[in-house]
Amino acid sequence: MLTIQLDQTGQNGYIYHQIYTKIKGEILNRNLQPHDQLPSKRELADTLNVSVNSVNGAYQQLLAEGYLYSVERKGFFVESLETFHESGQLKPSSLPVDLKEEPIARDDWYSFSHISVDTANFPFKSWLKSEQKAIHLHQDAFGELPHPQGVYELRETIARLIGLARGVKCYPEQLILSAGTQSLIHSLSSILPANQVYGLENPGYRRLYQMLKNNHHQIETIGIDQKGVRMSDIHNKQPNVLIITPSHQFPTGVIMPISRRIQLLNWAADQPDRYIIEDDYDSEFKYGTDSIPALQSLDRYDKVIYMGTFSKSLLPGLRLSYMVLPQHLLRRYKEEQHFFIQTANLFTQYTLLHFIKDGAYQRHIKRMNGLYEEKRKQLIEVLNTIFADNVRIIGENAGLHFIAEFRSNRTQHGILQRAKERRLKMYGMDRFTLDEQLPGHQPGFVPLVLGFSHMRREDIEPAVKRLYDAIFGK
Repeated sequence: MLTIQLDQTGQNGYIYHQIYTKIKGEILNRNLQPHDQLPSKRELADTLNVSVNSVNGAYQQLLAEGYLYSVERKGFFVESLETFHESGQLKPSSLPVDLKEEPIARDDWYSFSHISVDTANFPFKSWLKSEQKAIHLHQDAFGELPHPQGVYELRETIARLIGLARGVKCYPEQLILSAGTQSLIHSLSSILPANQVYGLENPGYRRLYQMLKNNHHQIETIGIDQKGVRMSDIHNKQPNVLIITPSHQFPTGVIMPISRRIQLLNWAADQPDRYIIEDDYDSEFKYGTDSIPALQSLDRYDKVIYMGTFSKSLLPGLRLSYMVLPQHLLRRYKEEQHFFIQTANLFTQYTLLHFIKDGAYQRHIKRMNGLYEEKRKQLIEVLNTIFADNVRIIGENAGLHFIAEFRSNRTQHGILQRAKERRLKMYGMDRFTLDEQLPGHQPGFVPLVLGFSHMRREDIEPAVKRLYDAIFGK
């Protein structure tokens, strides 16, 4: 017998949903047995003093989910369902403590993060105008899947942009757009010859290291000297594919001179299965001199795979990166990965297209280069004033971060913990060490990575004072 108690006030939900929930519970609890017939819609409606439509809505939902089946001219019956196994561990009723996330209020924090950028000076009005153009001019495109490599007009625009700014030589067809550098590396690794050995800079980009490791690729770590990746490590460890950041080594800031660039290109040309992946992640920002052309601009043998991103020049949250494939790899990409769906947001692609075409991107880069240079100079001056001989600055001539080595008896972990207690967001070199061998630094000094892009100029001095307290305070 079906007994249902309803809340007619509606506080427990719509009437039809209450009926649906009660009947489903009776079925799962086996109070209603397989093939039991339910009352007719009108009969149950009269019993419950509700409309037939409410009962019909409940029955139709139960029918759609497979709890009931119907027989023409006879009515609705309970479906024959298997019972849940009693064996096995039941899922927890609440989220375990180690999986919980607590929102962190950052209002009174100062950020030395290398990841963040200056959002206060981002030209949102110009970006909104570009969004409006994207909607007005490309409405039809949003109803279709984008090209697997990304919008052609945007690839054409980026090809011109990096040709002028970085000396990169390519056709629009050689560009692949994606929602981040990691996904590009993942895609690239599947078209390179099997059993490649990847050489990664150490210290370097740990997220990329972890991704390749999780995908069971063989990895060798390559040390850094004053010219960039060490040639002796490359010859000793014999990788086939090098992933490097020659224009501003991440995170040490070393700028690779022409002598080392020629050595690397000659190394790549010596064997057919050797490639160099050039990650040009923040090349837009260079201080004191003109920007250095990309390694790809010197490549005579189609051995360099150039990668760029708009995460540093615009906003990390836009998630738009690209790579330039040598033509022989492009052919393989089209053969093997033509079925992949483009991951970069189509709306963002068209917006960026007009943002660049209208000159807003170039104006933004020029303005931000000046603002970032002012912040960089101020931060270095304040560090030297407050820390005096207890600080040494490395790799400050490009990008949005540099290394500061501080004279201290405290450990890096201890300083970072004290910095966190003083509401400072920052990272140490341990975060970028790819194996157990910690890259060398000046004895008695602790290296920290200091980003300055997100910091307001008026906050630089108080932030450095907090850092001083974290390192030398009691």
